[in-house]
Amino acid sequence: MINNTKVNCRPRGRRTLWFFVGLGASGAVAAVVRVAYRGRVLDVWPGLGLLLALMGVASLHWVVAQVSADAYGLHSRTLLRRRSVPWGDVADLRVRLRHANTSRIHDSRRVILVLRDGHKRLLPLPRSWASDDPDFDATLEALRALHRRHGAPESSHLSVVSYRTAGHGWLGSLALCVLLLAGAGVSAWWVPRSASDERAWQSATPCAAETPGTDRGGSRLLERDREHGRDCLSTVPAVIARVEARQPKQRSLLYFTGSRPLERLEVSYEAAEDFQAGDRVQLTVWRGRVTKVSGEGHVWREHITTPGELAVIAALLTLAAGYPGALLLLRLRGRRLPDDEVLPSALPFAAVLAGTALWLLPLCHLHPTAPLSSPVTATWAAVGSLATAGLFVWAWRATRVRMPGSAGTGAAGTAEESAEESAEGQEEVFLAARFLEDTDYNPHGFGTHIVIGGGDGPAVTPHPGPGRFAARRIPVERLTVKNVRRVRGGDGDTVSRSWHIAELDDAGEPVRLAAAPADLTRIIRELAVRPPTPPAVTHHTQQRAK
Repeated sequence: MINNTKVNCRPRGRRTLWFFVGLGASGAVAAVVRVAYRGRVLDVWPGLGLLLALMGVASLHWVVAQVSADAYGLHSRTLLRRRSVPWGDVADLRVRLRHANTSRIHDSRRVILVLRDGHKRLLPLPRSWASDDPDFDATLEALRALHRRHGAPESSHLSVVSYRTAGHGWLGSLALCVLLLAGAGVSAWWVPRSASDERAWQSATPCAAETPGTDRGGSRLLERDREHGRDCLSTVPAVIARVEARQPKQRSLLYFTGSRPLERLEVSYEAAEDFQAGDRVQLTVWRGRVTKVSGEGHVWREHITTPGELAVIAALLTLAAGYPGALLLLRLRGRRLPDDEVLPSALPFAAVLAGTALWLLPLCHLHPTAPLSSPVTATWAAVGSLATAGLFVWAWRATRVRMPGSAGTGAAGTAEESAEESAEGQEEVFLAARFLEDTDYNPHGFGTHIVIGGGDGPAVTPHPGPGRFAARRIPVERLTVKNVRRVRGGDGDTVSRSWHIAELDDAGEPVRLAAAPADLTRIIRELAVRPPTPPAVTHHTQQRAK
């Protein structure tokens, strides 16, 4: 319910939510009855009842949720908590945008309540799952109207916080970075042990003759090797009973006759294709595990993880942790920006990580235990570190926040210069730029470039040139540059992070123009040049012409 004095927001589809609440309660009762009569907790039906009960609790949480606003403040209610905030304590109302998929059709939008003390709360309602939801927009506008009437908002524009903006959370990036670094530490911890196992495998020799009484099938031999971890190589005869050759991403198995010396052995898909039922093979056992199967013309060897592989895994996990670390660094650099301003992209730091991987991964693979043990490897690491440092400096400069200058002063100061360039008949230049609103010169947002120069006025084109095919002239006589700013969350994800936005006035209608900073400056210069007004034709002028 929305009116001029009060807003009351309840969840949609309450009947459906109540149905799931009842279904969850029925599932919980059925699970309890099943456990009471059968006495078995680990069963399919109790598990299904528990799942329905959890779904019912979630539905109950949403069915009782309510947000209302009046002249006194904003009130919210959920299953476990009730809150009331007076308008005097509310600094702003913002929108949190989350993308459900790449098509941007099912975008989740919720309202963020910003308090005077800096704390932020996410309101349970209103909530929208569509990028175009008139009900959500109307409810939000009614809440903002009450805030303007009975409070003091910090800003007049609606801030949209998304994953690209400065106000987005950083805990997810921190958790991912710590998790990847932990995995890298575990992999690095196993490198020395893997190196020891590799040396033992390479120096292993055949075991001495077995003592009398050893099981001819080798069962006792395997058990003894598992117990004592012998470093010598034992050979055990076996007969393949059957083969299960599955797809490469699934397990392929060799079954042995009489389950001797073991019931089955997991092998590669290619080995399972080579061996057949009835083949007599020799199994090579090392430290209680089968490392080799030899038949007539076919040999399978178990892959033993080398220290170089573990070192490469540790390096890859460390480099992967660098990307969420770069996101944290960018948010730290932009901590003083408004929450809805878009941060620079972290792709330059991804290039640094990729360049580091080119020299770090081969070094870790070839010298996993002592990467600086020789002058060659030390020089290798030093040169690579210098290259990484250079790339990092480049990425640091490429991701700095570029604040736009004053649009009005710049345009006015260069108007004469732009007029002289146009008078000289400069060549046509196509600049990547887009008007974000649909206008008569940019219908349905078809324009991707703006062409300037060539003696004609600026025009919108759907192509990068050459030629002005399908171009639409920009009416510069009715456009006025109001402001130039950085990209905000409400400008959409199609606008590049490095572009700037020029806010224009088109005969009373606000229009936004997005382009790279340097290109936007050139376009603004062209827009500042007014076409000459033709002189008025009078009767005296007509007589002189005759």
